[in-house]
Amino acid sequence: MRWFTRNPVTLAVCWLAIGNSVSAMAAEHVIIIARMQFGTVPALRVGDVITWRNDDIFRHTATARDKSFDIDLPPKSERSMTVKQAGEAEFYCSFHPMMVGRLDVHP
Repeated sequence: MRWFTRNPVTLAVCWLAIGNSVSAMAAEHVIIIARMQFGTVPALRVGDVITWRNDDIFRHTATARDKSFDIDLPPKSERSMTVKQAGEAEFYCSFHPMMVGRLDVHP
């Protein structure tokens, strides 16, 4: 055990392996907004990154009903967010309230 803790190279390799395995578990997803609709919402886990991409000609938002996120999306833009907690989050466009969706986030 002393060799393991005294050998800085071994310790650094183990530290990198742990960090890489944690970051490898996070996934990146894109939710596309087009024709006044939110696209398919994928299965999500805490730590995943969602990129909201507005392919529409109108300004939209992705706004959580519980106010946990509010993303402004001018036409032809995109913004990213990291999912921080498990649970359900209903969202809508504050400019077009008929545009709705739901995130289902697993631990």
